[in-house]
Amino acid sequence: MEPVKTVLVGFGWWGRKMAGLIGSRSERLRLVGVVEPRAAEARDALGPTGIEVFETLSAVPPESYEAVILATPHNLHDAQIAEAVAANKHVFCEKPLSLTRDGAVRAVRLCEEAGLVLGMGHERRFEPPVAELLEHADAGRLGRLLQIEANFSHDKFVTMDQSNWRLHPDQAPAGGMTATGIHLTDLAIRLMGPARSVLATSEQLASSLPSGDTMSAYVRFREGGTAYISATLTTPFVSRFAAFGTDGWIDIRDRAHVEAPDGWIVTTGWKGQPIESREVGKAEPVLANLDAFADAVRGRAPYPITGDQMIDNIALLEAIVSSCRSGTPEAVA
Repeated sequence: MEPVKTVLVGFGWWGRKMAGLIGSRSERLRLVGVVEPRAAEARDALGPTGIEVFETLSAVPPESYEAVILATPHNLHDAQIAEAVAANKHVFCEKPLSLTRDGAVRAVRLCEEAGLVLGMGHERRFEPPVAELLEHADAGRLGRLLQIEANFSHDKFVTMDQSNWRLHPDQAPAGGMTATGIHLTDLAIRLMGPARSVLATSEQLASSLPSGDTMSAYVRFREGGTAYISATLTTPFVSRFAAFGTDGWIDIRDRAHVEAPDGWIVTTGWKGQPIESREVGKAEPVLANLDAFADAVRGRAPYPITGDQMIDNIALLEAIVSSCRSGTPEAVA
């Protein structure tokens, strides 16, 4: 089956990561164009690949591509998804889908009504030990799920030019939440269902980052159970996701940031058995997610992140932002 002809919108740090993976390792996607306002810079970076660079999506010949990948500032996603759907193109959007629940609902419904696939940059689901954890939970092996504990933190932004959009309060309104925490809430919702309420805080403790550098959230879910989620922007890299149930628990620690994954350490505790730790080797979850999107476009398999889960995650994000501002618990819509 022919690879999906794709245009990448946004050729910054993460756009280049995805372009490199598609160009070198994907058999399901083919990158045919890049949209980047800094066109000369993108052309220099792409070199002799033959991939054409455009300054706007509207300049790309519509017959030349089938799908778009958005690696753009968060507040552009709503309009860019609407533009892509109007052109009858499938959409893969980097996280967060939107900064508001209403925006997420519009994006999901636009794609559904047009019969288009909407993919999300939640590659954490595609890390092999996380995928295994989800299988255990779905099969009931963990018993009744009770608690999630998760932390995804790094200090990559500390030395970043403070004019970068990733540091603007309108793009990152709750410290590290939109950079890293949003992955953890996605996994928590996948396991526990929609959230009911959240108490969150974002403080500026060790940097001049304008939206704060230390974010934590305590989430309660509609069907019971809780999650504690932390995302800091001034500590050396750490990534941990743990799920606790009545019959067992699983703790997953990444050895390195997903930008350059280096495997995982998985510790498990099953009822009646000794605690065990094991190593899981390298994999490329960003590529696995992109390929799953391509499979959905070609009708090989449904895309595993549902529209309702996307909406529920942004509803929780919106409530976390509100709670950080108010200092009080907030209901999740």
